Amino acid sequence: MISRVADSIYWMNRYLERAENIARFIDVNLHLILDLGFEAVEHQWQTLVTTSGDDKDFSKRYNDFTENNVINFLTFDEENPNSILSCVRAARQNAKSIRDTISSEMWEQVNRFYLLTQKYSRMKEIINLQAFFHEIKQANHLFIGLSDTTMSHGQAWHFARMGRILERADKTARILDVKYFLLLPSAEFVNSSYDAVQWAALLKSTSAFEMYRKKFHAINYKDVADFLIYDTEFPRSLSYCLLTTLKSMRAIVGYTKTECAALTELDSFYKELKNCEIETILRDGLHEFIDRFQQNLNHIDQEIRTSFIEMKLPTTSAGNKQVGSQLLSQ
Repeated sequence: MISRVADSIYWMNRYLERAENIARFIDVNLHLILDLGFEAVEHQWQTLVTTSGDDKDFSKRYNDFTENNVINFLTFDEENPNSILSCVRAARQNAKSIRDTISSEMWEQVNRFYLLTQKYSRMKEIINLQAFFHEIKQANHLFIGLSDTTMSHGQAWHFARMGRILERADKTARILDVKYFLLLPSAEFVNSSYDAVQWAALLKSTSAFEMYRKKFHAINYKDVADFLIYDTEFPRSLSYCLLTTLKSMRAIVGYTKTECAALTELDSFYKELKNCEIETILRDGLHEFIDRFQQNLNHIDQEIRTSFIEMKLPTTSAGNKQVGSQLLSQ
């Protein structure tokens, strides 16, 4: 398998997963505002831009963190490389370059996904945002299902899964970090009904609410953090994502028969996470833990490029490489 194909299929899946998770970001914020009636609505929307890591880019083109500005920036802004519209377009470009690797059903679904975002982006006003974000999530779920059922589970499929799951781990961590920026200054609100509503909204944004309630009866910050970090059976938890990525990377290394620094780094990262207790994380700071987690994810991503892409990429494929890796540093 040539590295150009690996690069494109890896990023195609990262982009589609990113689009879905941005929809989750905005959707949970809309629910929180409706449920709690925030007075500081602007701060609430600024939180989404902050946790996405795009503050500087936003400030270049927008004056205030209003609902319309933030939603447009994260959803339809063509100058924002991380908007839903930009991500789906980039995914389609990558899919187009590897049509002989993916199934025809996958290609058709990427096109439907693209046309969906194009249709809504041309509307001057979206009447039902929540319905749109629901369609975005469903479109990516359908693509994942088609990938699993119409594509051979070989080396290319493992690159696809690795890209998707690493992106999911990053976004679950960022969604968990949203709560840090919403914390009220008084300790009396911790584990209050107000606090529980915020944590419930966060669980819903990761489709974790029902699964969490099956394991824990009441909603409190310790159990929610424990579930989203350590539950190895829930497919959006950080532990599950790292373990799944580790399995795919081992399979890829089995195909290539080469030494892989990325595999060593990821294995060490996963063991470090498993050896850390939730009490220690909360004592030292959940926000600080998430910062370190995302730094480690970025390091793993760079190691993947070094181990599988850059060392083997043909010099004649430079143009295709750029299609797949333009957001590598983000």
